[in-house]
Amino acid sequence: MTASVPAPRYGVPAETAAERTRRFADDLTRRRTIRDFSDRPLPDGVLAAALAAAASAPSGANVQPWRFVVVTDPVLKRRLREAAEAEEREFYARRASDEWLTALAPLGTDWRKPFLETAPAVIVVFEVHKGPASPRPYYVKESVGIAVGFLLAALHRAGLATLTHTPSPMRFLNEILDRPAEERPYLVIPTGYPAPDATVPDVRRKPLEEVVVWR
Repeated sequence: MTASVPAPRYGVPAETAAERTRRFADDLTRRRTIRDFSDRPLPDGVLAAALAAAASAPSGANVQPWRFVVVTDPVLKRRLREAAEAEEREFYARRASDEWLTALAPLGTDWRKPFLETAPAVIVVFEVHKGPASPRPYYVKESVGIAVGFLLAALHRAGLATLTHTPSPMRFLNEILDRPAEERPYLVIPTGYPAPDATVPDVRRKPLEEVVVWR
């Protein structure tokens, strides 16, 4: 049986809790998905700090079923781009339904993925399933999803832009990055600063009353 330790006390005064949360929410609402990256280098230590935040996420049975592969090598990034674009060409030309393509149209996306090469770092997130050196995980997608949420928030707090990219299928990532079969690709996150001329679609979030139910 695991030993117990005292639960942490966060020391936030009740009278400032709502304001602190509003400031955090206001900051996160400024986060946008970026597709045009600068090649500006990242500050030393920022990726390690953000990944430490991600790795602190809760997980089913505390198995921590995630692996974060940070790709900065230009040769590997080019290979990732070439493989992803090959899959994306098939997706846009043959696999995607008309309904799906219509939903994507306002975002201006297509099969071209230059951000995989331009962004100074690409973080590839894997789910870790049972294997020779890994135990059976529980609630894998939920656990990894929470960790990714922590990661995106931490990178945003550092002033960095991100993109959540999901080429399909993604098994080419195992081959290029030399990952074992029990690690299954979950998400690709180019990370860096927006290009000087970067733009984003003029879209809006749903108002809170549409997504929250109070009982």
